[in-house]
Amino acid sequence: MTKLMILAALTAVSLGQPATAQTTPANPAIAVQHRDLDLRTEAGTKSLDRRIWRAVAEVCGSASDFDLKGKNDVRQCRRDTLRVASAEADLVIAGATRSESVRVAAARN
Repeated sequence: MTKLMILAALTAVSLGQPATAQTTPANPAIAVQHRDLDLRTEAGTKSLDRRIWRAVAEVCGSASDFDLKGKNDVRQCRRDTLRVASAEADLVIAGATRSESVRVAAARN
C-alpha cells in the first residue's frame, strides 16, 4: 500500500524572535497517522481532529508570555496551519482510506 503524505504548508512571518529563542527547522512537519481510526464514524473524525490540533501546536511552537509579537505569530501560525491541515484532512475523510496520513507543516521566515 502506498502512503500518501499530505503536506499542509503555509507561511507565517516570525520576525523579532527573542535572543534566547532556539532555532527551529524552516518547515517543521509531522505526519499524523490515522490507520487505527475509522474515519467513517464521528468518533474517528474527532480523534483525527485532536491529533491534528496536537500536531499544529507542535509545529507552530510557542512564545514567551513576555513576547507579544511572538504570541501573535504563534496564534496566526496555528490558525493558518489548522485551516490548511483541516482542509487536507477533509479530503482524507471523504475518501475514508486508512492508508493515507495527514502531514502538518508550518513554514516560517
